[in-house]
Amino acid sequence: MPSARVSESTASTAGFILAGGKSSRLGVDKAFLEFQGRTLVERAIETLRDVCDTVTIVGDPAKFATYGAVVTDVYRDCGPLGGIHAALAQSSAEINFVMAVDMPFVSREFLSFLRTTSMASDALVVVPRTSKGFQPLCALYRRDFGVAAEAALRAGKYRIDAVFPSVSVRVIDEEELLKGGFSERIFLNINTPDDLRTAQFNS
Repeated sequence: MPSARVSESTASTAGFILAGGKSSRLGVDKAFLEFQGRTLVERAIETLRDVCDTVTIVGDPAKFATYGAVVTDVYRDCGPLGGIHAALAQSSAEINFVMAVDMPFVSREFLSFLRTTSMASDALVVVPRTSKGFQPLCALYRRDFGVAAEAALRAGKYRIDAVFPSVSVRVIDEEELLKGGFSERIFLNINTPDDLRTAQFNS
């Protein structure tokens, strides 16, 4: 059976921004919150464009069509796993970055680090893990992960990390992150007004 490993120079790469959350704790759509002079969705697009051949938003076309390509969930109201499935179902790329729209500190350097790590692995998932657990909303997924995601969704199982035992996973732990020059700050996401204040304070 041929290896899933591909050379860094020939692998196609797609970026997907999960922007379908309800933002109920913020009271406004977090994608359009302004942070350092740009909305969160604009920041995410710019970051992914630096390392991806294509960038697509997973969300409501009525909200995001002006920003570029948009796809919608096949399995509605199933949370982020439904978004990941929708992304991989339409992706023609082998390597797929998936990033939540509300993570303003994700950098192009970190995404390049993820991609380089994936090139040395056959794993379907390359995912960071910090003291707070897996960070599946800033991770890399090979296209075939979509098959396992669909099986989970059909079974009514919506937790992303619950799918991991059924596929090959390359975990990047805290020690490896630190050696690469990255900290947990990268994974700060904005769910509440306090989160936004913390992000602004730490920027």
